[in-house]
Amino acid sequence: MLRRLLQLYIGLTLYGVSTAMFVRADLGADPWNVFHLGVAKLLSLDIGTVMIATGALVLLFWIPLRQKPGLGTLSNVVVIGLAADAALMLIPTLDSLVARSTLLVCAVAVNALATGMYIGAGFGAGPRDGLMTGVHARTGWSVRSIRTAIEVSVLLIGGLLGGTVGVGTVLYAVTIGPLIQICLPWFRHQPRVKPESKIEPVT
Repeated sequence: MLRRLLQLYIGLTLYGVSTAMFVRADLGADPWNVFHLGVAKLLSLDIGTVMIATGALVLLFWIPLRQKPGLGTLSNVVVIGLAADAALMLIPTLDSLVARSTLLVCAVAVNALATGMYIGAGFGAGPRDGLMTGVHARTGWSVRSIRTAIEVSVLLIGGLLGGTVGVGTVLYAVTIGPLIQICLPWFRHQPRVKPESKIEPVT
């Protein structure tokens, strides 16, 4: 249990760090962070605050979908936003295109690693993933269609609000699936199987 908890919170923290890396690279972010950046710009708020508020709002949609949040779900709402704001205070603004491009590539890799860690810990889906699976369970629509509709919607809204859309957005879309597929088996929690008791043959 301790190992899984450490894995969960390290994963969530790294996810927040990856968000800060996307922001500092300023070459485009994943769809949800485009949305977060757009809202943050509109309301003059820290991106971490917007992430926390968005996560809490998305959780409200779980109620009619009859989804039940777990520890990982609630931790996701709070930890990622706090970690993003903390990391933004530590990562400097970069001018060099080479440095920003390197940071972007690292952001995608760290995001995939973090996702594998917190999902693999097995404490429940994040608010956004839970929304997708909840809609699927209630409607029977394909997960692919639901995920695409949600991500395209938040990307368009975020872009209209001034969120950063660019090469990083395309890079994330193309690479994140395969990278998570690689990372997830490294961290997937496997319950221990109790060894079967040996039965001595009767002589």
